[in-house]
Amino acid sequence: MAKIEIDEFLKFVRERRTIRNFKTDPVPDDTVEKILEAARWAPSGANAQPWEFIVVKDPQTRLKIATLYADYWRAIYDIEKSRVEDLKHQGFTTLPTGTPGFVNAPVFIVVCADPRTYLATVLIAYLCDGEGGPKATYLKNVANATTLLHLATAACGLASQWVSVDRSWEGKLKSLLGVPHELEIHTIVPIGRPAYKRPGVYRRKLKEIVHHEQYDISRFRSEEDIVAYVRQLRKTSRPNYKRPSGDTWA
Repeated sequence: MAKIEIDEFLKFVRERRTIRNFKTDPVPDDTVEKILEAARWAPSGANAQPWEFIVVKDPQTRLKIATLYADYWRAIYDIEKSRVEDLKHQGFTTLPTGTPGFVNAPVFIVVCADPRTYLATVLIAYLCDGEGGPKATYLKNVANATTLLHLATAACGLASQWVSVDRSWEGKLKSLLGVPHELEIHTIVPIGRPAYKRPGVYRRKLKEIVHHEQYDISRFRSEEDIVAYVRQLRKTSRPNYKRPSGDTWA
């Protein structure tokens, strides 16, 4: 089996960042194909391979997608503002305005999937909530492929963003892209060159998350610990959501 040096692998894993504004420089077609080839080899339960990808380069289509997402901002903000200030999501302490920065990315990879492929998995998955709940294996299949999209993008020296798609605007996006009713759109992954310096990022230390032989109950976090942890996350990552104008990217 071919291998790469683990330190080299760790380097681009650590350098991967979610970037929210991009340069408009084009990404070569062969680079996009290599990124998609990496995602094609993602693991999936029973080898179901539910993923399909739409590569969007047309500027007008990218603008229409970004506009749909900008319309969605209002719903996010209206709900998020019910939280206490220091627990609000980093991108929605104020209502974002304008167009999302990811519109400038020269390539969007729209991650679709076919839930009918869940038929490939074991029958008990239909009867019991395995691995987290109904359709969990199917959703993890899609997540595996999406993660490889991000890592392969980083390996190409490029940046990406994780843009979630939920039911409130998925239908409009499916209509725009001609996606059949039977399929689902899960994520949009804009890729390109970052338009600003890659931000720092907080990660929990290994000693906080690794247990040996059995769970170390002394490190179990109470409800109060989790709330404090989220407050810490907000403080450390909120600057990464700020536009140069002082507004926020979502």
